[in-house]
Amino acid sequence: MLKGLALTPPVIGRIAIGKVVVKDGRRLPEKDDGFTVTSQVQGRDGWITHPLDETLRKAPGAKLRQIPVRMLFDAPDLNLRANYSLFDRKTGRPLCAGNGETCRRSTPSGMQTLPCPAPEGCELARGGVCKPCGRLNVRIAGAGAETGNGDELGSFLFRTTGFNSIRTLSARLNYFNAVSGGLLSTLPLELRLRGKSTTQSHRAPIYYVDLTVREGMSLVEAVNAARTEHDARKASGFDQAALDDAARQGFAQGAFEESEEEGAAVVEEFFPPESGGDPGPPAGLERKADLAGKLAHKLTVVRRAEAAPVTAAETPANP
Repeated sequence: MLKGLALTPPVIGRIAIGKVVVKDGRRLPEKDDGFTVTSQVQGRDGWITHPLDETLRKAPGAKLRQIPVRMLFDAPDLNLRANYSLFDRKTGRPLCAGNGETCRRSTPSGMQTLPCPAPEGCELARGGVCKPCGRLNVRIAGAGAETGNGDELGSFLFRTTGFNSIRTLSARLNYFNAVSGGLLSTLPLELRLRGKSTTQSHRAPIYYVDLTVREGMSLVEAVNAARTEHDARKASGFDQAALDDAARQGFAQGAFEESEEEGAAVVEEFFPPESGGDPGPPAGLERKADLAGKLAHKLTVVRRAEAAPVTAAETPANP
């Protein structure tokens, strides 16, 4: 097995609430007020839509604002992974990923674990090149199979840098996991697009993704359905706990979830160049990362020295 390679859930398609369009010769992201389900293949006009996209729409051309889904795993943090992510805007190479306390950062001396002050307090994150990044893997229910092609371990990936989507999805996953007694993977759920206005959006609507039980079902009915499905799986020999363990080990193998190739697509969609031009990665990023690593090491040495017990030889004599 290749070391340092994160083993992520197999992806057979994407879920997006926007697209990349060409304006003045530049490819720029454009927001939308509906979902789009795409394949993993790009054409000249962007990502090619998945056959399920048309199936899920109530009418041709209608907005897609609800998608019936199931989770792959019972553990909430395996279905949705979120961290502060820093990419090289020119190459898409992942440079740093942190949770607000610690981060894993690529430096000239290798991968290092360093303090993470969050983007607001991090010099490397200036210029908006570091953002919260959420990744949600789901199975789409429809077309006669959970993913539309009979691949029950394949998933559709929804990426977002929106704080509202990340916070809402995280809360919902934890709540549903709690009320179902840990049967998150068998709950009949749906992704739902919601809108709201804030002073920061100048009262214009902004859209975020929520997770609810399927339309027409109560929470009690959804939990009963989850228990029935869980019992049927268990009787067939399906080991959900082992699947969760395999996923957890796979994620732990790599410092970053995206490869450089995948990072380039993330940068294009979520880290657009500023109006004045693409500033690229922060100046002296690798040199500063190396200095930050050395500083962190020195602070650790000092803290250990301060915490060490004072010996008799070090105790000052009475005057």
